[in-house]
Amino acid sequence: MAKEVVAQIKLYVPAGQANPAPPVGPALGQHGVNIMGFCKSFNEKTKGREGLILPAVISVYKDKSFDFIIKTPPSSVLIKKAANLAKASGTAGKEVIGKISKLQVAEIARIKKEDLNTNDDAQAIKIIKGTARSMGIEVEE
Repeated sequence: MAKEVVAQIKLYVPAGQANPAPPVGPALGQHGVNIMGFCKSFNEKTKGREGLILPAVISVYKDKSFDFIIKTPPSSVLIKKAANLAKASGTAGKEVIGKISKLQVAEIARIKKEDLNTNDDAQAIKIIKGTARSMGIEVEE
């Protein structure tokens, strides 16, 4: 028989750096989850992906056990990494603060494809281009 899910928690956690400090500790603690158990398993699964912020969807069951799914990093994080930027433009549309190539956009779209709501490569590339434009980053044709 399937376990009864009592909560689903969505967190953005740096890869390999989960610890009981906020936001992880309070979010899991209020549901009675073993915080250190989550931190150890998350850090183990995300080894080698340091520097990326990864979304995790944690399912908490009635018996206080849990499991989690690690999604792909947000598009904005991948775009900033490709453009070698620390942060996006505060005035997107007025100033361009960086450039990325069409090849880099295609690679980001390939990475993000499983989490995007399209199966078409051309549409996935358009989604990533739109995100880059809203960040003040130009896509070179």
